[in-house]
Amino acid sequence: MILVTGVSGSLGGLVLAGLRAQTDLEVVAGSSSGDGTTARRLDFDDPATLADGFRGADVLVFVSAGYAEDDVVLARHGAVVDAATAAGVRHVIYSSLAGSASSATIAVPHRWTESRLAAAPFEVTVLRNGLYTEVPVGLALAAAESTAETGVFAAAFGDGRISVVAREDLADIAVRVAAEADRDLRNGSRNRHAGRTYELEGVDSLSGADIAEALGEALGRPVRYQDISLTEVRNGLSGSGLQPYQIGHTLSLFSNLKAGFLHGTGGDLRTLLPAAPRRVHDQIAAAVTLPATIGN
Repeated sequence: MILVTGVSGSLGGLVLAGLRAQTDLEVVAGSSSGDGTTARRLDFDDPATLADGFRGADVLVFVSAGYAEDDVVLARHGAVVDAATAAGVRHVIYSSLAGSASSATIAVPHRWTESRLAAAPFEVTVLRNGLYTEVPVGLALAAAESTAETGVFAAAFGDGRISVVAREDLADIAVRVAAEADRDLRNGSRNRHAGRTYELEGVDSLSGADIAEALGEALGRPVRYQDISLTEVRNGLSGSGLQPYQIGHTLSLFSNLKAGFLHGTGGDLRTLLPAAPRRVHDQIAAAVTLPATIGN
C-alpha cells in the first residue's frame, strides 16, 4: 500500500491523483484535516495521529511540511521518521529541495530531514525538487500593474538566474518513483529507487531581463529590468503581513539569486519524466496574459 501525505496541498494532491489513476495500486490519502474516510488524519503537529495513520503502509510519499519556523518543521519531520519506523514502513519517498538552493535558509530543515531519513531502518528515496515556476510567475504578476505604468520591472535578481520547474513535472516523477517502488516490493524485485537522491533542477532558468521581456509581450509595450537592493526588498516586505521567518527566507532567496547560486546545472529531471519537461517560458507567458489589459 502507498500512503501519500499532504494531499490537501497542490503537490500532494497531484501525486495522489496520479497514483490513483493506476489501477494496480492500493493508494491511501493522508492530511492534517483527514476525516478518516476519504483521507486518514495525519497531523504532523500531533504525533499521536501518525501511529495509526501510517498503519499498513509499505511505501510512504512524505511531502515536506514547511510554512513554519525551522524548529517547528524539524519537530514535524522527526515525528514522521519516528512514526514510519514504528509502523514498519518499508520505503519512504521524501520531497526535498534542489541542491542549487542549499545555501538558502529554506534548505536547513530539508537537509536535516535527509540526514534523519538516512539513519532510519527503511529504504529512502530523496526527490530534491527544484523551485516551482510560481516563484517568478508570482513576481511577474505582483509587478504587472506598476510595470504597466512605468515600463520597468524592478526586482532583486542582480545578474543571477533562477532555475524553476513545473509542479506537475515534479508530481509526475513522484508518481513514477512511488509506483515502481511499490511494484518492486510486491514482486520481490530489487528496489530500483532505494538509496537514491534525485536532483530535479529545472532545465529552464530565468533572469530579471527574461521576466521583463515576458511582461512586455503581455502588456504590449517595452519593459526593461532594473535591479534593486536587498535593503529595498526588506523595506518593501515590512508591513506586508508576512511572518518574520517568511521575510527572512525571502531575503535569503534573493541573496542567493544575486550571488548566482539558484541556477541549476543539469540533474535527473529529463531522465525520470515520461515526456519533455513543461516549458517554463510558456507558463510565464500564460500567467502574465491576464494583466495585459492593465492601464488600457
